[in-house]
Amino acid sequence: MFGISKKYLPGLSLFVVIFFAPLSARAAEPFQIDAGHSRLGFAVSHLMVSTVRGEFGDFSGTIQFDKSDLVNSSVDVTIKTASIDTRNPQRDEHLRMSDFFDAEKNPMITFKSTKITGEGSNFVITGQLTMRGVTKEISIPLIIAGPVPSPFGMEVIGLSGSAKINRQEFGVSWNKQLDAGGVLVGDEVEIEINVEASRKPQEVPAAVPSDVPATK
Repeated sequence: MFGISKKYLPGLSLFVVIFFAPLSARAAEPFQIDAGHSRLGFAVSHLMVSTVRGEFGDFSGTIQFDKSDLVNSSVDVTIKTASIDTRNPQRDEHLRMSDFFDAEKNPMITFKSTKITGEGSNFVITGQLTMRGVTKEISIPLIIAGPVPSPFGMEVIGLSGSAKINRQEFGVSWNKQLDAGGVLVGDEVEIEINVEASRKPQEVPAAVPSDVPATK
């Protein structure tokens, strides 16, 4: 129709893929989770009358953040299972054992998002959570804030939210029946997320003066 020779079609196809791909796919920028200003925690009932809270102290991750359209962002997080901390060393050691997380055989817990929906600052992130070798889809309501400039020359974003999962579905199944009825540890676990992530803005190259000859 336009008189384009067949020999140019492969190159034209590549041009179309690169330059006419969705702009949002190219707009996402990598923000690294700042573990020093973040918390990945959990809460679970104990003895059917109280709540034990804990967190993981060693984790990392990347948020591909599209500030122009947040639903095109994505999250990839890795947590070291052995870093669990409930402020009770004896309990933490039990949690690392095969009764619970089996940290020696399953050193990592991972989450990889598959989609984000929502608008404004309220979103739901859906993805694959892998724990103790079991992968299941979960959805987490989140508030996403930023980006804002930090005093240290970084762009910073924040994600906060919580969701509930059943630990039995991930093979974390140990429990003990109580003489008075009920169980020692609840099956429902609330995941608590408060994450800060940052990136250093790319520096814009200085313009070359017009009277300086370009190097070859």
